[in-house]
Amino acid sequence: MLSDKIQLMSESRGWWFNDVTKEYCDALLSIGVDIDSDFAQFYLHVEDSATFYSRNQEIYQICWFSINSNYQLDLKRTYDSLKIPQNYIPLDNFEGGGGYFYNKDTEEVLFVSLGEKLNEFLNGRLIPQWKNFNMFIEWFFELDD
Repeated sequence: MLSDKIQLMSESRGWWFNDVTKEYCDALLSIGVDIDSDFAQFYLHVEDSATFYSRNQEIYQICWFSINSNYQLDLKRTYDSLKIPQNYIPLDNFEGGGGYFYNKDTEEVLFVSLGEKLNEFLNGRLIPQWKNFNMFIEWFFELDD
């Protein structure tokens, strides 16, 4: 369940939508996301535009990108070039040599950059910075206290 902070922030900005579209559900299912996860609930109900911007960075509105771009090809390229396991979903375009990834199995989120951090991640030594998607979104939108 999404935190109250996230829902209140989304409602106050006019980003919250109660109705869930089949198209958005299908987009998440196509990339193996559990519809009941906080990740899915965020992307099914919250939308500003194709991306969300905060902390001088952008993250995708995953459903929008899945439907309106060649997101499946982007996923394949990410997995092939970075050797990132397929249970990790990129949340951005890895601009500047780093990006956020959501683990659809554990619901953790981590930031990975090229070089040492990527090697640590691939060798199982990089600890996710956020224990769940709520914590990440609250941090991203500066809602954490």
